[in-house]
Amino acid sequence: MGRLPAYATMPRGAAAEPGARRRTMGSQDDQLLRVDNLIETITENRLPHYEPYGWHHWPEHPWFSYQFRRGLGETQEGGGTVSECFLVASRIVPGDTESWHREWLAVAERNFRRGLEEERRGHVQTAMNCFLRAADYYRQAEFFLAPDDPRRLDTFTRMERASQAFLRLLEPPGEVLEIPYLDGATLFAYFVRAPFAEGRQPCLISMGGLDSIKDEMWFMQAHGALQRGIAVLMVDGPGQGGTLRRHGIPTRPDYEVPVGKCVDYLLTRPDVDPARIAVCGSSLGGYYAARAAAMEPRLAACISHGAVWSIYELWKDADERHGLAAHITWVFGVRTMKEAVERARAFTLEGVLERMRCPYLILHGGYDVLGMSQATKTYEYAKAKGVNVTLRFLTPEETGAEHCQHDNPTIGQEIMADWLADVFGIDQRALRRRARQPLV
Repeated sequence: MGRLPAYATMPRGAAAEPGARRRTMGSQDDQLLRVDNLIETITENRLPHYEPYGWHHWPEHPWFSYQFRRGLGETQEGGGTVSECFLVASRIVPGDTESWHREWLAVAERNFRRGLEEERRGHVQTAMNCFLRAADYYRQAEFFLAPDDPRRLDTFTRMERASQAFLRLLEPPGEVLEIPYLDGATLFAYFVRAPFAEGRQPCLISMGGLDSIKDEMWFMQAHGALQRGIAVLMVDGPGQGGTLRRHGIPTRPDYEVPVGKCVDYLLTRPDVDPARIAVCGSSLGGYYAARAAAMEPRLAACISHGAVWSIYELWKDADERHGLAAHITWVFGVRTMKEAVERARAFTLEGVLERMRCPYLILHGGYDVLGMSQATKTYEYAKAKGVNVTLRFLTPEETGAEHCQHDNPTIGQEIMADWLADVFGIDQRALRRRARQPLV
């Protein structure tokens, strides 16, 4: 079970009639475009195959396929190797969360141990590569564990250990932070300065969403920003990462509060340009970022990496059968999906987005498994209210058509980081001539 077949069955006549194949796929694709919450759909083709939004390894287990596709894409940004990902997949029992945890954990541990050994030998670049791979493998290993499973915090801590081993070997080294929040609690974060000349740098506050965390932001947002001279603050806000796991702090609709605390912190740093602080959020973070930028005037730019207009609209019919029901209730600090859905009513950009005064980019997959309507509603409302907004859909031909470009995060980072560099007036040709140590 769980092993790739020796071959994939091609449609009859596909090689001889490529035009016919494209027309057939086109009609199927058109149907997919009209489906919201596509992630819950079991495709007709039960063999491993490629859809417009990426690779389906276990078609009868769409949530497993989605998470595998996510990890596979992040290999492009250093979060693994293609061969290791497929090796793990060959050993996973489809639909079995225990085998999922066990196999990802094994490859994570192997990479982390190798990283330590290579560092002792002075092979610093290899050690960095191993630590970065290990971090994302640990993230995968943790993903399907129950919130109250003691292995969850242990695996999360191992992931942070790997991330931090990578960060300390960067030049300049990354910093591990706890940003003051409320009632004595802190927000767990990493600050990384871009590897260019001294002085004040623009900075991106980089956040995940419902299940993405600061340690994944390197693969989704941060790497591209750093390559373009933009420092990055990767942070776990309320309902995310260490802030949820260690403090038990659930999410909140007024995300300008935690983002404001991040801005407060950045303004204390002599190496950050106070006039060029931006925020980017992925997935549910697309709502968080837009809400924060609408309410926090110190932000100079905003990116919704996957737009969310209304969480209630997405989940209004969801119950305990939802693939992430246990995680959703944990993030929202409630016991049932009914309670979570009710709390989700407050998470909407209606009546809020019109207050945004900074440039705003919406980057959305053209076949996002959550649907396209959230992006179009956000864009049309913002445009009607006079917001300086840009909407970019990615097509299957470009790849990156999946939710948050999980099938190709590199193109997502390129689009977002180039847009932000342009907004901040960064001359990328001149910047490269001033590099201390180019980040690859």
